[in-house]
Amino acid sequence: MNSNAEKTSQCALPLVAIVDDDRSVREATEGLMRSVGYRAESFTSAEEFLLAERKKEIHCVILDLILGGINGLALQRRLTAANRKVPIVFLTAHWSEAARFQALRLGAVDFLKKPCGENELLSALQTALGIHHRPEDIQKHD
Repeated sequence: MNSNAEKTSQCALPLVAIVDDDRSVREATEGLMRSVGYRAESFTSAEEFLLAERKKEIHCVILDLILGGINGLALQRRLTAANRKVPIVFLTAHWSEAARFQALRLGAVDFLKKPCGENELLSALQTALGIHHRPEDIQKHD
């Protein structure tokens, strides 16, 4: 395949943003996304995400709730206020029913607690991307 065809093929794959201040979570989630055929880009903070040049290309955001600086819910509100309707899957160690309710009310696709099984995260991601597979079609990673 020539490089232009490779670039076109790569651009057709969904781009998933991972916004988490925990390096090990970012790396593991990015690796999982790539292992199932998605493109992935990681950000250490909401501010870094907001400054990203490619943020309009992003198909879904996997977002931590508690971040240094702007937190996940505040980022979700900013994206909504900017009319940027990117699907969000929250993945957080700081799970609370109040935060879950608020995130889902603001349009989040799911609100998952760390540690989260790979199949659970992939299922939420597929819902966010509008991809519907039977459970047996999802590669088993757990």
